[in-house]
Parts: sequence; C-alpha cells; structure tokens
Amino acid sequence: MAQRVIVHLADEDPIVAEIERIPDPGDSYIRVIDPRREDGKPVQYLKEGSAAVIFPMHRISSIEILTEGMAKEEEITFFREELG
Repeated sequence: MAQRVIVHLADEDPIVAEIERIPDPGDSYIRVIDPRREDGKPVQYLKEGSAAVIFPMHRISSIEILTEGMAKEEEITFFREELG
C-alpha cells in the first residue's frame, strides 16, 4: 500500500508523492510515485507525464509522512462571529 508523503528537496519547493515503503536509514535513494506540487500542479523540472522519480537521499532535507486523514482534501470555511 502506497504512503502519501511531502518530500522537501534542498533548494526546491516541496513535492507531494506516494512511496511504496518508508526509507531505511541506510538507503541512498528514494523512489516517489506521481510527483506533483502541493497545489496539484506538475513539478516544473520534471518531464510531463513522469510517473515515478528516483531522488538521491543527499538531496532530501526531510520527508513528511501524511496520515490518511491528512492526505484527504479538507474544506476550510470561515465564519464571522456576531458581536453583541
């Protein structure tokens, strides 16, 4: 089962993708599936239609692992309180 993550690359905007497994401390690379920007748009430095990318671990500053609830889009609504 794929796990949704946010990958923070050195000197680049973070990307959202899926990974098959969480990398081990000794891994030298990470393979991500369906890479995209956080707003869902394509990553500018990847060729259009790229289904998977392998990044060397020395380029990654951190990886955020999202839970099921965080991975789903949530609607944010604003409301105004009535002042008495």
